[in-house]
Amino acid sequence: MTTQSINPKPDTLPDTPAEPSFQAGPQPGVLSWLTFGALWIAVCGLAYPAVTTLLAGGLFPAQANGSLITRGTQVVGSALVGQTFTGDGYFIGRPSAAGSGYDPVNASGSNLAPSNPALRERVQALSRQIAAREGVSADRIPPDLLTASGSGLDPHISPAGAQLQVPRIARVRGLSQGVVLKLIADATERSPLGLGQPGVNVLRLNLALDAAAPLPGAATPAR
Repeated sequence: MTTQSINPKPDTLPDTPAEPSFQAGPQPGVLSWLTFGALWIAVCGLAYPAVTTLLAGGLFPAQANGSLITRGTQVVGSALVGQTFTGDGYFIGRPSAAGSGYDPVNASGSNLAPSNPALRERVQALSRQIAAREGVSADRIPPDLLTASGSGLDPHISPAGAQLQVPRIARVRGLSQGVVLKLIADATERSPLGLGQPGVNVLRLNLALDAAAPLPGAATPAR
């Protein structure tokens, strides 16, 4: 009697898959790399800046041109950069450590630590000067009138810093304090998203003062 195996053992092993070939294919030449580089330089270095500049100029023309402020036909400054004002008839801004004062080329803070004796002496001297000018005690002076900003270019002071100067301004300009306070409110700027603290743009405020009650022989504010 003959028996047959149910699962006969194959005589040969099944074919194994062929090994993948790792031979290098044709490589791009130098000309291809130069073309690729030139393409990205044109896209990222020329086309993208050109498109964004045109869009910024079309959608936000004032900001794209430096947020310039004019009086008549004369450019008197930028809403983004503070200026040095002198005279009792003007609001005084923050101290500046940028160059000789509000110099955009040398934007910087003083880099002096709170423990630095030079900073303490400077703040004390400025505190005495402001207290004498405004007729107030030193403890009423807001900190922003005594310290420079990190960039040295901040065009704003706090509403409290502006209000401290109201009696002097009203007296010199011959205005009521209520009128001066209204000018401060009009020059107060707030973030569109409500972030941060409100600030009074000193240049805009002083220009509004000149329009409301010009000083004899008033000229363009010192810059």
